[in-house]
Amino acid sequence: MKNRARAARRILGRVAAAATALGALPALAEEPASPASGFYVGGHVGYLFGNATATFADPIGVATAGGTTPYGAFFGGVQVGYEHHFASRLMLGVELDMSFAGAEDLAQVLSYRATEAGTANQQLEYLASLRGRVGYDFGRWTPFLTGGIAWASVRSSRTDLTTGDQDTSPGNVRAGWVVGAGVDYQLDSSWSARAEYLYTSLPLNGFTFNTPARYDSLYDLHRLRLGLNYKFGAKESAQDEKPDRGFGSWEIHGQTTFIYQGYPPFSAPYSGANSLPPEGQSRETWTASAFLGVRLWKGAELYYNPELLQGFGVANTTGAGGYPNGEAQKSNFPYPRYNTSRLFLRQEIGLGGEREKVEGEYGQLSGERDVSRITLQIGKFSVKDVFDGNSYAEDPRSDFLNWSIWAAGAFDYPADRLGLTWGFMAELNRPSWAVRAGYFLVGNEPNANIFDLALFSRGGYVGELELRYRPFDRPGAVRLGTWMNSAFSGSYTEAVALAAAYGVTADETIAQTRRGRIKYGLYLNLEQELTDDIGLFGRFSWNNGASEIMAFTDIDTSLSLGVSIKGTRWGREQDRVGIAGALNSISRDHSTFLQAGGLGVLVGDGNLSYGSEGVVEAYYAFQIAKGLTATADYQLLVNPAYNTVRGPVHVFSGRLSARF
Repeated sequence: MKNRARAARRILGRVAAAATALGALPALAEEPASPASGFYVGGHVGYLFGNATATFADPIGVATAGGTTPYGAFFGGVQVGYEHHFASRLMLGVELDMSFAGAEDLAQVLSYRATEAGTANQQLEYLASLRGRVGYDFGRWTPFLTGGIAWASVRSSRTDLTTGDQDTSPGNVRAGWVVGAGVDYQLDSSWSARAEYLYTSLPLNGFTFNTPARYDSLYDLHRLRLGLNYKFGAKESAQDEKPDRGFGSWEIHGQTTFIYQGYPPFSAPYSGANSLPPEGQSRETWTASAFLGVRLWKGAELYYNPELLQGFGVANTTGAGGYPNGEAQKSNFPYPRYNTSRLFLRQEIGLGGEREKVEGEYGQLSGERDVSRITLQIGKFSVKDVFDGNSYAEDPRSDFLNWSIWAAGAFDYPADRLGLTWGFMAELNRPSWAVRAGYFLVGNEPNANIFDLALFSRGGYVGELELRYRPFDRPGAVRLGTWMNSAFSGSYTEAVALAAAYGVTADETIAQTRRGRIKYGLYLNLEQELTDDIGLFGRFSWNNGASEIMAFTDIDTSLSLGVSIKGTRWGREQDRVGIAGALNSISRDHSTFLQAGGLGVLVGDGNLSYGSEGVVEAYYAFQIAKGLTATADYQLLVNPAYNTVRGPVHVFSGRLSARF
């Protein structure tokens, strides 16, 4: 009997302890009051699929091609709306939304038809709707029905197979209708998540080209999407104010950056396919993105970074090794495109000892962690997120714009045309040093969006040692990195030899030389605080320069040096001034290839009078309000693309950036 009594007391003790622990947890299960009425704004992502019925009538070949084909692509977009919650828990609302096709190659092509004389396609610029919403809230959950008008901007394009001429229309807006259903889930007083299905019908519509070929089409489209909304004016509850660092706690940060950049005419006796046009040019780029982080188990965090990308760099992001706009990706988008820029799992393993506070920011949850720790990260992200970091020159959305200043120019890090890849990295951090290494996928050819999946026989390997020190009690760091790419690439020397033998340009022969090759290099990265307001930085980088650049830019050796100055002395503590210069060069094999008509990732004038490329950049970043900054930027490019007979080029930029 005594044993049974002791067992009963142990069971009751455990139940009491469990109840106490449950009472200490955030009251996530408590049902809040009915969601508040008000305006909201948010974003969504999902998968768009359906059927495209199209007919292409081409009078040149007296031929017609038609039929029904499937369509499918990932997409992302934004929405804004208003909803009113009545005392009866009935919800009525109205919402306007816009969705954009993914950044993957051909994701925007809704339909394609071909005859013997020509081909034609229609591309989706955006899909929008204005819908009413009716629902009933059950505390946190609000299921709803929705419906209304829909419209899409579609661009039509025809190619004449005989002449190669293209006939492309501007966006043609066509109307339809949409119905659907979904459910909202209230995360807290301001934020809600959504799962939704929408069916969209775009009835038969025709477009006549100048030829005058005609393209008729109708589309039945389905959207499965997830969304996140922020409601303005919602009153914070006590639950919102509770710090929750356990499972399921989350943070969201966002940014948008607009850059307008151009240059006046400059001297150039000739130009090539990858040249800056000497007549002068101006272009704009725009990005909008969110960064969502969620805590899983102890030390584990999951991050998701959806982005909308739009715009062009000058000369379609070519014309200089030290290219002047770090936001200009290599896939030019005349209208916004959605991209899953980052999706990764991070696991931190504390080793004990000293602790440090971490502020919540883009790609980092707030909280505390051990200074001595092991960090493991796997998924999709940029190699530059982890390697070659620098406090003063790292982010073209906030500091320097030139590629050879915000990064080690000769570091050909693995990436697609948007600067991202899939991979794994591990880091050991100690109070005064850190060591990190990683493996990443490379493209299946130079400057590609398709990754080579021959794991480990192909790929990029990166390692870095970081040493931190405090001379005169001023923080500083030096980072030594090494890297190696095993990739399917061409040889400059072999391409030049083949071009001479067949009497063609090296650009026409480089593909014939592509096979598995090793490219390697190193970089040295320095930063040092000089005063409370002035920081010094510099980089040196080099690669062997024998085979094609795979992903970054056409630089084989680079040296950069600069300073970053806070505006404290003139009463603008949050303002920044940056002044820096870079000297870029390429190997003899590389320059001979360009002289023989070769084209690199960013450079290639059809000929070459070689000289090292020089860059000078200065900017002033003016904080308008917290999180909102306007920047004026000037760059001087000397011998752009290593050509002494072209330039110099004076590049002027304006940047407006907002973050939360």
